[in-house]
Amino acid sequence: MMRINLLPHREQKRQARQRQFVSLAVALAILGVAIVALVHVILAARIDNQVSRNTLLKTKIAELDKQIKEIDKLRDQIQQVLARKQVVETLQANRNEAVHLLDQLVRQLPEGVYLQSVKQTDKKVQIVGFAQSNARVSTLMRNIEGSPWLEKPALVEIKLVSVPAQGRTPAQQLNQFTLNFEIRRATPEAVAGAPGSTRTAQAKGGRP
Repeated sequence: MMRINLLPHREQKRQARQRQFVSLAVALAILGVAIVALVHVILAARIDNQVSRNTLLKTKIAELDKQIKEIDKLRDQIQQVLARKQVVETLQANRNEAVHLLDQLVRQLPEGVYLQSVKQTDKKVQIVGFAQSNARVSTLMRNIEGSPWLEKPALVEIKLVSVPAQGRTPAQQLNQFTLNFEIRRATPEAVAGAPGSTRTAQAKGGRP
Protein backbone atom coordinates (compact mmCIF):
# COMPACT_ATOMS: atom_id res chain seq x y z
CA MET A 1 0.00 0.00 0.00
CA MET A 2 1.33 3.42 -1.04
CA ARG A 3 1.74 6.08 1.74
CA ILE A 4 1.54 9.85 0.98
CA ASN A 5 3.31 12.39 3.22
CA LEU A 6 1.00 15.47 3.66
CA LEU A 7 3.30 17.43 5.99
CA PRO A 8 4.92 19.65 3.29
CA HIS A 9 1.50 20.44 1.85
CA ARG A 10 0.13 21.39 5.26
CA GLU A 11 3.22 23.47 5.98
CA GLN A 12 2.75 25.33 2.71
CA LYS A 13 -0.90 26.06 3.56
CA ARG A 14 0.08 27.27 7.00
CA GLN A 15 2.75 29.57 5.56
CA ALA A 16 0.28 30.79 2.95
CA ARG A 17 -2.25 31.62 5.70
CA GLN A 18 0.48 33.42 7.62
CA ARG A 19 1.40 35.45 4.55
CA GLN A 20 -2.28 36.30 4.01
CA PHE A 21 -2.60 37.33 7.67
CA VAL A 22 0.51 39.51 7.49
CA SER A 23 -0.67 41.06 4.23
CA LEU A 24 -4.11 41.74 5.74
CA ALA A 25 -2.55 43.19 8.87
CA VAL A 26 -0.26 45.42 6.83
CA ALA A 27 -3.21 46.51 4.67
CA LEU A 28 -5.30 47.26 7.74
CA ALA A 29 -2.41 49.18 9.29
CA ILE A 30 -1.93 51.18 6.09
CA LEU A 31 -5.69 51.82 5.93
CA GLY A 32 -5.69 52.92 9.58
CA VAL A 33 -2.78 55.28 9.02
CA ALA A 34 -4.50 56.64 5.91
CA ILE A 35 -7.74 57.22 7.86
CA VAL A 36 -5.86 58.91 10.69
CA ALA A 37 -3.97 61.10 8.20
CA LEU A 38 -7.21 61.97 6.39
CA VAL A 39 -8.95 62.88 9.65
CA HIS A 40 -5.92 64.93 10.68
CA VAL A 41 -5.94 66.76 7.34
CA ILE A 42 -9.68 67.44 7.59
CA LEU A 43 -9.40 68.65 11.18
CA ALA A 44 -6.38 70.80 10.34
CA ALA A 45 -8.28 72.33 7.41
CA ARG A 46 -11.28 73.04 9.63
CA ILE A 47 -9.04 74.54 12.31
CA ASP A 48 -7.30 76.74 9.74
CA ASN A 49 -10.68 77.79 8.38
CA GLN A 50 -11.95 78.63 11.89
CA VAL A 51 -8.76 80.54 12.67
CA SER A 52 -9.19 82.53 9.47
CA ARG A 53 -12.82 83.25 10.36
CA ASN A 54 -11.80 84.30 13.89
CA THR A 55 -9.14 86.60 12.47
CA LEU A 56 -11.68 88.09 10.05
CA LEU A 57 -14.20 88.55 12.87
CA LYS A 58 -11.58 90.24 15.05
CA THR A 59 -10.72 92.58 12.19
CA LYS A 60 -14.39 93.40 11.57
CA ILE A 61 -15.01 93.88 15.30
CA ALA A 62 -12.06 96.27 15.50
CA GLU A 63 -13.45 98.21 12.52
CA LEU A 64 -16.91 98.30 14.12
CA ASP A 65 -15.43 99.48 17.44
CA LYS A 66 -13.67 102.27 15.59
CA GLN A 67 -16.89 103.21 13.81
CA ILE A 68 -18.80 103.11 17.11
CA LYS A 69 -16.26 105.47 18.66
CA GLU A 70 -16.64 107.82 15.70
CA ILE A 71 -20.42 107.60 16.03
CA ASP A 72 -20.17 108.37 19.76
CA LYS A 73 -17.99 111.38 18.97
CA LEU A 74 -20.51 112.53 16.36
CA ARG A 75 -23.35 111.99 18.83
CA ASP A 76 -21.52 114.05 21.45
CA GLN A 77 -20.90 116.79 18.90
CA ILE A 78 -24.57 116.70 17.89
CA GLN A 79 -25.62 116.95 21.53
CA GLN A 80 -23.30 119.90 22.04
CA VAL A 81 -24.67 121.61 18.94
CA LEU A 82 -28.25 120.94 20.07
CA ALA A 83 -27.45 122.26 23.55
CA ARG A 84 -25.97 125.43 22.07
CA LYS A 85 -28.94 125.73 19.76
CA GLN A 86 -31.28 125.36 22.73
CA VAL A 87 -29.39 128.07 24.63
CA VAL A 88 -29.55 130.40 21.63
CA GLU A 89 -33.26 129.69 21.16
CA THR A 90 -33.90 130.27 24.85
CA LEU A 91 -32.00 133.55 24.80
CA GLN A 92 -33.81 134.52 21.62
CA ALA A 93 -37.15 133.65 23.18
CA ASN A 94 -36.38 135.52 26.42
CA ARG A 95 -34.65 138.58 24.96
CA ASN A 96 -37.77 140.64 25.67
CA GLU A 97 -38.21 139.26 29.17
CA ALA A 98 -37.80 142.61 30.91
CA VAL A 99 -40.35 144.12 28.54
CA HIS A 100 -42.83 141.35 29.30
CA LEU A 101 -42.20 141.76 33.03
CA LEU A 102 -42.91 145.48 33.06
CA ASP A 103 -45.84 145.04 30.67
CA GLN A 104 -47.38 142.37 32.88
CA LEU A 105 -46.84 144.40 36.05
CA VAL A 106 -48.76 147.23 34.47
CA ARG A 107 -51.48 144.92 33.20
CA GLN A 108 -51.91 142.83 36.35
CA LEU A 109 -51.61 145.66 38.91
CA PRO A 110 -55.08 146.32 40.34
CA GLU A 111 -56.42 149.71 41.37
CA GLY A 112 -55.24 150.81 44.80
CA VAL A 113 -51.83 149.08 44.55
CA TYR A 114 -48.60 151.02 44.06
CA LEU A 115 -45.14 149.59 43.61
CA GLN A 116 -42.14 150.93 45.47
CA SER A 117 -39.40 148.67 44.02
CA VAL A 118 -38.93 145.79 41.60
CA LYS A 119 -35.92 143.44 41.88
CA GLN A 120 -35.19 140.59 39.47
CA THR A 121 -32.68 137.77 40.06
CA ASP A 122 -32.63 135.36 37.14
CA LYS A 123 -36.29 134.40 36.76
CA LYS A 124 -37.24 135.31 40.33
CA VAL A 125 -38.77 138.73 40.97
CA GLN A 126 -39.43 140.51 44.22
CA ILE A 127 -41.69 143.52 44.40
CA VAL A 128 -42.32 145.86 47.32
CA GLY A 129 -45.34 148.11 47.27
CA PHE A 130 -48.31 149.63 49.04
CA ALA A 131 -51.94 148.55 48.90
CA GLN A 132 -55.05 150.19 50.22
CA SER A 133 -56.21 146.83 51.61
CA ASN A 134 -55.26 143.18 51.92
CA ALA A 135 -57.87 142.34 49.31
CA ARG A 136 -55.94 144.39 46.74
CA VAL A 137 -52.86 142.26 47.41
CA SER A 138 -54.92 139.09 47.00
CA THR A 139 -56.23 140.40 43.68
CA LEU A 140 -52.68 141.10 42.54
CA MET A 141 -51.65 137.52 43.40
CA ARG A 142 -54.61 136.09 41.47
CA ASN A 143 -53.74 138.27 38.48
CA ILE A 144 -50.15 137.00 38.59
CA GLU A 145 -51.36 133.39 38.64
CA GLY A 146 -53.49 134.10 35.58
CA SER A 147 -50.70 135.84 33.69
CA PRO A 148 -49.14 134.05 30.69
CA TRP A 149 -45.70 135.38 31.67
CA LEU A 150 -45.75 135.30 35.49
CA GLU A 151 -46.27 132.47 37.96
CA LYS A 152 -45.87 131.19 41.54
CA PRO A 153 -46.78 134.31 43.54
CA ALA A 154 -45.80 134.08 47.24
CA LEU A 155 -46.53 136.74 49.82
CA VAL A 156 -43.48 137.30 52.00
CA GLU A 157 -44.73 140.05 54.31
CA ILE A 158 -47.54 142.50 54.69
CA LYS A 159 -47.81 145.14 57.40
CA LEU A 160 -49.67 148.33 58.13
CA VAL A 161 -47.51 151.45 57.79
CA SER A 162 -48.09 155.17 57.92
CA VAL A 163 -47.13 156.94 54.70
CA PRO A 164 -45.97 160.53 55.35
CA ALA A 165 -48.07 163.32 53.93
CA GLN A 166 -47.05 164.82 50.59
CA GLY A 167 -48.09 168.40 49.95
CA ARG A 168 -51.70 168.83 50.97
CA THR A 169 -52.32 165.09 51.07
CA PRO A 170 -52.71 163.91 54.67
CA ALA A 171 -50.79 160.93 56.01
CA GLN A 172 -52.23 157.56 55.04
CA GLN A 173 -52.35 154.15 56.64
CA LEU A 174 -51.43 151.67 53.92
CA ASN A 175 -50.49 148.01 53.77
CA GLN A 176 -46.86 147.61 52.77
CA PHE A 177 -46.25 144.22 51.20
CA THR A 178 -43.35 142.19 49.85
CA LEU A 179 -44.28 139.70 47.14
CA ASN A 180 -42.17 137.13 45.27
CA PHE A 181 -43.04 135.50 41.97
CA GLU A 182 -41.29 133.99 38.96
CA ILE A 183 -41.13 134.78 35.29
CA ARG A 184 -42.38 131.96 33.13
CA ARG A 185 -39.53 131.28 30.75
CA ALA A 186 -40.68 131.62 27.18
CA THR A 187 -40.06 128.92 24.59
CA PRO A 188 -39.90 129.51 20.83
CA GLU A 189 -43.43 128.09 20.59
CA ALA A 190 -44.64 130.49 23.26
CA VAL A 191 -43.00 133.39 21.46
CA ALA A 192 -44.72 132.36 18.25
CA GLY A 193 -48.03 132.40 20.10
CA ALA A 194 -47.28 135.55 22.09
CA PRO A 195 -50.03 137.70 20.44
CA GLY A 196 -52.59 135.08 21.35
CA SER A 197 -51.21 134.93 24.87
CA THR A 198 -51.57 138.68 25.23
CA ARG A 199 -55.17 138.49 24.10
CA THR A 200 -55.72 135.69 26.59
CA ALA A 201 -54.29 137.86 29.36
CA GLN A 202 -56.61 140.68 28.40
CA ALA A 203 -59.57 138.28 28.34
CA LYS A 204 -58.71 137.15 31.89
CA GLY A 205 -59.23 140.65 33.17
CA GLY A 206 -55.79 142.24 33.03
CA ARG A 207 -55.83 145.97 32.82
CA PRO A 208 -54.97 147.34 29.34
